[in-house]
Parts: sequence; C-alpha cells; structure tokens
Amino acid sequence: MTGPGGRPRGARRRAWAELLRVSALFTVPGDALAGASAAGLRPNRRTALAIGSSLCLYEAGMALNDWADRDEDAVDRPHRPIPSGRVTPRAALAASAALTATGLTLAARAGRGPLTVATALAATVWAYDLRLKHTRAAPAAMATARALDLLLGATATAAAPRTPARPPAAGAPPRLPARRPTAARGTPPGPATTTATTRHRPHRRPPAPPPAARRGAAHRAPGTAALPSAALLGAHTYAVTAVSRHEAHGGSTAAPLGALAATALLGALASRAPATAGTGHRRTATLTAAAYLRTAAVPLLHAALNPSPLLTRRAVGGGIRAMIPLQAALAARSGATVTGPALMGLAPLARALARKVSPT
Repeated sequence: MTGPGGRPRGARRRAWAELLRVSALFTVPGDALAGASAAGLRPNRRTALAIGSSLCLYEAGMALNDWADRDEDAVDRPHRPIPSGRVTPRAALAASAALTATGLTLAARAGRGPLTVATALAATVWAYDLRLKHTRAAPAAMATARALDLLLGATATAAAPRTPARPPAAGAPPRLPARRPTAARGTPPGPATTTATTRHRPHRRPPAPPPAARRGAAHRAPGTAALPSAALLGAHTYAVTAVSRHEAHGGSTAAPLGALAATALLGALASRAPATAGTGHRRTATLTAAAYLRTAAVPLLHAALNPSPLLTRRAVGGGIRAMIPLQAALAARSGATVTGPALMGLAPLARALARKVSPT
C-alpha cells in the first residue's frame, strides 16, 4: 500500500510520528491531572477536555518547531522528516494550525476560564517556536508553557458546568414578585403583623468580609492553589530546555550540572507532603520523587562528565521522561491516592516508545 508521493503508508506514518515526537505524548496528560490534584479536586469530564486540549497544543508545537527549524535541521539534523523530504513544510504548518484550533476548541468546551489559559498557552508555544527558541528567553518560555498546561487542568476541573436557564412551561402564569404585607391604617403593629413582615422581608446582601477573609478565599481558588505545583514543573522544564540548547553540538558542562542541581532540589521539594497528608500520601510522594531523581539525574550526570551530542540528547530525553514521575509526585503530595500511581503506569510505555521514536 502506497500513499501520496508513492511512499508506503507505513513510511508516512513513521515520518509523522517522528515529526510529532509521539513518544513524548505520555508526558502530557499528567499536567492536567496534577493540576486537578493540586486544586484539591477529582478529575472529571472537563479534565478530559483539558487533557485533549493539551495533547493537541503540544503536538502543534512539535510540528511548528520542525517547520521553523527546517533550514537549520537541513545542516545539523538532515534525517528529520522535513529536511529528508518525508513531510513537506506546508503539511507541517497546516497540521500545526489545525491542532492549535482543535486544542482551543476543546478548551472552550470546558469553560471560559480554561479557554483563557489555553489561549495563553497556545500563544506561548507559537512565540517560542517562531521567535524565542534561539534567544535567552527560550527556557523561560518553555517553563511558562508547562506551568500553564498544569493550570489548564486545574481551571478546567474547577469550571462550573453550563446549566442554561429552563424556560417557563407553556401556559404557565408569570411569576409576580411577592408583596410585603402591611398593617391596616391606624392599626398598631401586633405580633402577627410583625411576624408576617419579618417572614416576607426581602433578603439583604450580607456585609462584605474583612480584607483578611477575602485574601483567604482567594488562596482557595483552584488556579492559585495549583501555583506551587506549576512552579515546580516549570522549573524542571526550564532546566531541561537549558540543556537542550546544546544537544546538536554538545560541549556544555555547565548546563547539565545546573540541571542536575535543580533536579536534586526539585526532587526534595516534590517529596515533601503537607503536614495534614496521610502516611500513604507521604510514602507515594517519596517513592515517585525518587523515581523522578533516578530518571533525570543519571543521564544528566553522564552528560556533565562527557558533554557529547549523544549524551546531551540522552540527558534531554531523560528529562522529558522524568516529567511523568514528577507529575505523579506532585499529585501524590496533594493527596491524590489514585492519580500518582496511575501516572507512573505511563512511564514504561514512554520508555518503550522512546526506543522506536526519539522524543527529542
């Protein structure tokens, strides 16, 4: 069986799998799930919409990345799908636009708040690929994108379902506002009058809470509650992106060493569950944080000792796969008893697929 251009369909699928780096897809669902856990909520249908939106926007960024780097890849990585002629630049750009539109549509179905976060995420992705990737702002842009992805899960999970007002039944009499009963003229207000008047007194707006109470309510907002987890995930992404800037030529020892130090600190922070967490939550957070350290730290240490292009790419791949145990640790320390272990089930799948399709 051959597809357009006379190439076998299997070869076309392989080319698109490489372009979209499908082995890295397993690192995406954990963002939304960790965000829901950090907000103190259980995943629901809107969480699934956030995951779908995240997957589309992530793949849109992958396709756009190769489209923007097609001239550079023709020199440094001629085996990539676009320089090798297996995928046309026009097809890659069209796929990126279509995936972006689909991701925003899914976010809109989750609510106005998720759509706002998804729009900021899409803008960050496009700005990174088209403008910021080769600047000093690149690690910060990627960190912002990952943090926004986690916040997308938190805001989508907390979004109120749309319940349109039900129109009155046909022929039903219109509802009239209740009238306040008044005492007859010249009659002193007696107990019955006072009771009736009090019973039908319209509700008054409660007094505004003091500033301290308003601040406490703001801290309980889902997006605000998820900020610490978003910051930890963003910091890891920053470190991995700083290393990835040297994967084509290698030669940098400082970047892997800096990422190694950041990994040790993030692992310690991710394993610290709140004092109110149960023993099971603490144990799960500790185990998943240890898995995060093992996945990310070992290849980073190798790249620091020998900063060759091959070992640097392996360090970047390890950093990408390490997002799964980090997301699991963030969910576990937030009290999610099921989400953390469930996410860890994605790690062997990502590792197996990475042997066939490189995540970098």
